Amino acid sequence: MTITSPQQTHSTSANTPNQHYADIKKLVETEMSEVNRLIIRELSSDVVLINQIGNYIVTGGGKRLRPVLLLLVAKALGYRGEEHITLASVIEFIHTATLLHDDVVDESSKRRGQDTVNELWGNSASVLVGDYLYSRSFELMVSVKKLRIMEILSRTTTAIAEGEVLQLLNCNNPATNEQKYLQVISRKTAILFSAAAQLAAVLVGAPEDIEISLKEYGLRLGIAFQLIDDALDYKADPEDLGKNLGDDLAEGKPTLPLIYAIEHGTEQQAALLRHTIKEGDRNRFKEVNEIIESTRAIEYTISRANEEASKAIEALAKIENSEYKEALVRLAQFSVERSY
Repeated sequence: MTITSPQQTHSTSANTPNQHYADIKKLVETEMSEVNRLIIRELSSDVVLINQIGNYIVTGGGKRLRPVLLLLVAKALGYRGEEHITLASVIEFIHTATLLHDDVVDESSKRRGQDTVNELWGNSASVLVGDYLYSRSFELMVSVKKLRIMEILSRTTTAIAEGEVLQLLNCNNPATNEQKYLQVISRKTAILFSAAAQLAAVLVGAPEDIEISLKEYGLRLGIAFQLIDDALDYKADPEDLGKNLGDDLAEGKPTLPLIYAIEHGTEQQAALLRHTIKEGDRNRFKEVNEIIESTRAIEYTISRANEEASKAIEALAKIENSEYKEALVRLAQFSVERSY
C-alpha cells in the first residue's frame, strides 16, 4: 500500500515515486558504478567470513540514497575531481555498519526483503563486520587528506552513536514526546544525510553560506525520510517495505504515529497504546493500527514529513539552477511520496 502525501504539492509528473528515483539515479549512474566498484574492492579481505558477508550486503539491494545525495550535490556545485566517489563510498560504509548494528540491537530478522546478517550468521559476526566497515570507512576518508572532512565525519559517527543510545533509552517508554523523538531521528538518521550534502560542499570548496544551506538540506531531507519510514511501518505493503509490519511496535519504539495517537486518542486508547509500547506487543498491532487510523496519526506524520521536505527544498535557494539541483528537489519529493 503506497503512502501518498495529503497535498502532493511538489509532484512534477504522473510517474510513480519509484520511477522518479530511478530517473534521479540515472544522472549519476556512471559515478554510482564507480562507487559500487570501490565498495566491492574495499570490502575485500583475506578473512573469508568478511568476504561472504560483504558480498551478501553488496548484492542485497538498497536505495544507495546517501551516496546518490553526495554525488548529486557535488555535480550541482560543478565538482570535476574524483574524491566524491571515495566519500560516497565512505558514507555508504558508515550507513551499512549502522544497519548491521541496528539489526542486532533490534533483533531484526528481515531487511530489504531478505534475511538479516545476524539472522544468517549470528549477532557476533554482524557486530564485528559492522566494526570492520567502520574501520574501512575511516581508512578511506583519511585517503582524501582533508582534515575538515575527517572532522565532519568523526562528529557524524559520534552523533549517530548518541542517537542510537537515545533511542534505546526511549524504547518501551510511552512518555516519549515528539521533541525527544525528533532528537533521536535527527542524530540517528538525518545526520548522515546532512553530512553527505555538507561533505560535497567542502570537497568543492563552496562558500560557507552554501555549505550551511546544503547541510540544512540534508538534515531536513533525512528527517522527512525517517518520518515516512515510521509511517510505513503501519501502512506499507510488507513486500514493498522489505520487512515485517509492526517491527517498531514489537521493539517498543515510540515513533511519531504512536506519540500523536496517544496525545489525541481517548483515555482508553492512550492507555492501550502506553501498555503496548511498554510491552513491545506485536500481537496488538491490529488494535493499535485502528487507533492510529482513528486519530489520523499517519496523516499528521506525513504532513510533518512534507514540512521537512519543503524546508529542504527551500534550503536549495542559493544553489544555481541545473538538472542536478532539480534532481535534489525531486529527491526531497521522493522522500515523502515513496512506498518503500
